Amino acid sequence: MEETLPLDVIIQLTDCEIWQQDHLVLSGVDLTVGKGEFIYLVGKVGSGKSSLIKTLNAQIPLKSGTGLVAGYNLGTLKRRDIPFLRRKIGIVFQDFQLLTDRSVNDNLEFVLRSTGWKNKEDIDRRIGEVLEKAGLSLKGYKMPHQLSGGEQQRVVISRALLNDPDIILADEPTGNLDPETSEGIIKLLTDISRTGRAVIVATHNYTLLKKFSAKTFKCEDGKLNLVSDDEEIELI
Repeated sequence: MEETLPLDVIIQLTDCEIWQQDHLVLSGVDLTVGKGEFIYLVGKVGSGKSSLIKTLNAQIPLKSGTGLVAGYNLGTLKRRDIPFLRRKIGIVFQDFQLLTDRSVNDNLEFVLRSTGWKNKEDIDRRIGEVLEKAGLSLKGYKMPHQLSGGEQQRVVISRALLNDPDIILADEPTGNLDPETSEGIIKLLTDISRTGRAVIVATHNYTLLKKFSAKTFKCEDGKLNLVSDDEEIELI
């Protein structure tokens, strides 16, 4: 029988091992994320941040421990159920991954239709809602190359919100952006968390950590540890 999560919890990992192919990157991982909680995930390149995010999204199978995400047990998850888990998770990529041959609206419509939306009016309404939330109400007709990097990342966040997910996973969302634009993206993600969605941001950006402080976990020496408020974080 699958375990159920407490009402205010959306992610719970207990004594998990996180693998990248045949390489064990994190062990003994315990992580609880509440609904509407915003947390940072930090650590050096190769420390396991991306592998942990991919495990939460079922891109990497969970081989050991107990992982409960949005009502799904990662350890017993059937292949046919993975798409349903992923509809509860919005992904924000560092490199945007937008379809360059179609407009912003068409990028978002493609995602909705591929996840079962059929009614054109409903599709148009939902696209308008997520673009407005991301501050892009007048940009739907633009092609990706006509947008700045920050605007493209806001489109990616809009895309992540389309199916009203419980969780947003953002892997280095400001990695390709200048400092001022990066601040706007983090502020948008913190605003999204206040709507009841859990947001996990993997980042190297220490300046953002200081300016927009939140609970922070660090991947280091094969472990995931909560960073205390007075601890200095070295990410280099």
